[in-house]
Amino acid sequence: MSATYKQRLRGWLSYAFASEAFVVVSLTLFLPICLEQFARDNGFLQPEKTESCSSLSGSVPANVDGRCAVKIGWLWIDTASFSLYVYSMSVALQALTVISMGSIADRSSYRKPLLLTFAAIGAFSASLFLLLSSTSPLWMVSALFAILANVGFGASVVAMNAYLPSLAKDSPEVVQAYSEVTSSFENRDENSALNASIDLELERSLEEVSDPLLGHPVHPDTAQLTYTAALSRATSRISSLGIASGYGAGIILLLVALIPVTRLQGSTFSLRLAIGLSGIWWALFSIPAAVWLPNASNIDEPESGSIKADDDWTFSSEIAVAWKRLGVMLRWREIKRLRNTFRYLAAWFLLSDGFTTITSTAILFGKTTLHMQASSLVLIGAITPLSGIIGSLVSPILQRKFMWSNLHVLVLLVLMVSLIPAYGCLGFLPVFKGTARFGGLTTPGEMFGLAVYFGFAYGAFQSYARALYAELLPTGEEARWYGLFSITDKSSSFVGPLIVGLIADSTGNIRYAFFFLVFMVWAAVPVLLSVDVDKGRQDAKDYVS
Repeated sequence: MSATYKQRLRGWLSYAFASEAFVVVSLTLFLPICLEQFARDNGFLQPEKTESCSSLSGSVPANVDGRCAVKIGWLWIDTASFSLYVYSMSVALQALTVISMGSIADRSSYRKPLLLTFAAIGAFSASLFLLLSSTSPLWMVSALFAILANVGFGASVVAMNAYLPSLAKDSPEVVQAYSEVTSSFENRDENSALNASIDLELERSLEEVSDPLLGHPVHPDTAQLTYTAALSRATSRISSLGIASGYGAGIILLLVALIPVTRLQGSTFSLRLAIGLSGIWWALFSIPAAVWLPNASNIDEPESGSIKADDDWTFSSEIAVAWKRLGVMLRWREIKRLRNTFRYLAAWFLLSDGFTTITSTAILFGKTTLHMQASSLVLIGAITPLSGIIGSLVSPILQRKFMWSNLHVLVLLVLMVSLIPAYGCLGFLPVFKGTARFGGLTTPGEMFGLAVYFGFAYGAFQSYARALYAELLPTGEEARWYGLFSITDKSSSFVGPLIVGLIADSTGNIRYAFFFLVFMVWAAVPVLLSVDVDKGRQDAKDYVS
């Protein structure tokens, strides 16, 4: 393993360690709670809307409607819905951003600066929560900080993910497998040298195939199959290491944040402190990534032929071109050319939105319906990524043992996660007289058990979803296609929180959202099963934008 490859891998993992801590600590845990608390501190009890919500401390009395509403402009909205609406706006803006920057990030000379710029924006915005009090007349600025932090994270991760295919290509096991492929080719015809201009007659007889991640010729024999499997495993392994690294950082920071949150009894300041610490963590641990990630001068990556030379473009023109390219990518003719890639994206639209909404809905459900203390929610937030580390590391071992493909593992994980909202729906079953209610996510204790279960499946799911997509990408356009992936990941997730927010507002019971989440996840399974990964690889190789 070369020193350059080691440094690139360390730089990539270090940014996962930096940025994923923000996701674990803030985006999925403290940020929804903090935004709801900001709104609650400025809201009023329903239905009269005359008594301040901050007048209630501790548990809500049985004879009091504990629902709070805050006035935004001329509208009254539920405080639990406020954080969901803010998140919806942030991911919508994130979508606009990643589309605009995708083509620029495909330029190796600009990928690293873009990553670090958006990392700085996100980290600084999260850190500013330390300075903003919920009692300030400017408390609504918290929404702006949350939006900028989420946009910074999403845009920087697009640039980070664009490094994944080249990292997998240069991993030792893939390099070794490819050398076996070339040796196999040379043994077939000792009189023919393997070079850039392969004899056309020999090419037809061997029916050569090229891998989209490498751009090298490979052949349909045992060595080629070994190479393809090695590349798939390397991609999922590196992706899993990134997830485990990020979750590990999140657990460490959660344990640190648990001290002030517990001692201050979940006060608004303690929540602000946790978010601010995640921003500082993000900034500090991005420094190793800035040092180790490659610049254009020390990386050799193919660029798409549609990318202009550096002298022929400007940022404004490239942003305009990016939107034009998006229109081209979404034409029916182009969709048919990469039909398996787009089938996967269609499934990913439903799955990423559903999984993200399950996370945010569960936290708000625990706080507003089960009345769990902030310290308990922090503990759940620590258990979930800890279980996620185990899931992301154990899944590749099980995959090798049972010889499962990445797609088979992904489908199994989706089915596992779909059982969580289905279990929550059981809470609507009637309780017969003389019997105690059991199950249905009606007690805080069940939340802890589901946190272990969900974390194990979700950690593995994230790594395999990213790895499988990497196998379906045209060479040299990774950032642009990962931008589209991001749109259908975090950026498509405005749909789920928006609908859950509307359900909570219209029914007064967020539990009804579990029915929607079950439908959303199950609807993706037949679409996911329709993806032909082998055909998708070949389509990506043949694709010319």
